Amino acid sequence: MRTPFDTELQTRLMRYAAIDTQSDENSTAQPSTARQLDLSHLLIAELEDMGASDVRLTDYGVVLATIPGNTDGPVMGLCAHVDTAPQFNATGVKPRVIQGYNGGDISFPDAPERRLAPDISPHLADCVGHDLITASGTTLLGGDDKAGVAIIMTAAKHLLDNPEIAHGELRLAFTPDEEIGRGVDARLPADMACDFAYTFDGSKPGEVEHETFSADRAIVTVTGVSIHPGWAKDKLVNAMHLAARIIETLPQTTMTPETTSGVEGFIHATDITGGAAETHIGFIIRDFERDGLEQKGAILRAVCDAIAKTEPRATITCKITPQYRNMRYWLKNDMTPVHLAHEAVRDVGLEPISVPIRGGTDGSRLTEMGLPCPNIFTGMQEIHGPLEWISVQDMAKATQVALRLAARAVEAVD
Repeated sequence: MRTPFDTELQTRLMRYAAIDTQSDENSTAQPSTARQLDLSHLLIAELEDMGASDVRLTDYGVVLATIPGNTDGPVMGLCAHVDTAPQFNATGVKPRVIQGYNGGDISFPDAPERRLAPDISPHLADCVGHDLITASGTTLLGGDDKAGVAIIMTAAKHLLDNPEIAHGELRLAFTPDEEIGRGVDARLPADMACDFAYTFDGSKPGEVEHETFSADRAIVTVTGVSIHPGWAKDKLVNAMHLAARIIETLPQTTMTPETTSGVEGFIHATDITGGAAETHIGFIIRDFERDGLEQKGAILRAVCDAIAKTEPRATITCKITPQYRNMRYWLKNDMTPVHLAHEAVRDVGLEPISVPIRGGTDGSRLTEMGLPCPNIFTGMQEIHGPLEWISVQDMAKATQVALRLAARAVEAVD
């Protein structure tokens, strides 16, 4: 069951996970938080130590490196993001290892009320005997996507340590701010300078993802009329009340994340800030098709307009900003990188799983910008919350896939 990569993957993920790299959507800096660079600088040192070439940190916060090729072949990119999601606490992560999982309940030392088991996370049933990594119960783990970082770093070191393995040139990229939709700067495709690439940012072993959500971000601003509450009769307009009505008026049973699945899109209220004078509501809008995305944006605008008409003294604005688009629109024109990934997955004894994913990756933006970039599994489970976990053996399978991708790319030329 164990592979030569297990110890290194375990050590790397635990080292990376302990570093707080949470991104911040409200920041205008690039990267959005300086703490992400703590991991970036560590990766630079490790890449230089293992013998990678052209190691550098771009002025937009991406770590780039090259694994020189030793035979003719296309230039292939491998990409993962260093930031962790803003949705849950990521400060003070204490990663721990559960050796040889026995199939029962998993408890958490810092949150004994929490419980993890196969009835909660079904993939656990497939991982009996595996070595699992979780956090301590009060934070996320950050396997999304530090598992991807660990996988790529382990594969890169293996190629550098074993020069007899034939492979073309590999370009590595470790991006910030993927979780807030700002991981791919317009300069990145040219800086990666590769023919095609893969993000390692997926979940279940065997996943090769080439269809993702299309995504927009919306900010609704409600400006009321502020006045001392003691003299508020017929004068005060409470922005929070109007904001609540907007959320309540939106479709509640057919168009929210908790009521949709498969290829159904949604409108999701993610955050509310402000007070009685002015309130801001953040939304993410998701659909697999462009027209569906536009329709959902139109629904949000229509609801805002309808609520605004009920209170002419208030001002309600709705600003919708594109985030990324379904990578299928471009990959369908040349599925070679996808077929190559399917072959690599089969090479390691897994059956490829390619279904539309209810999310997006840096690969969505890279593909849209002209660099074909499907997404590959890492094994991460229950991400963005305190029950997050990952199997070291699943990570090892993903590492083997990365190495087979490098080999398959060369074989395709032959």
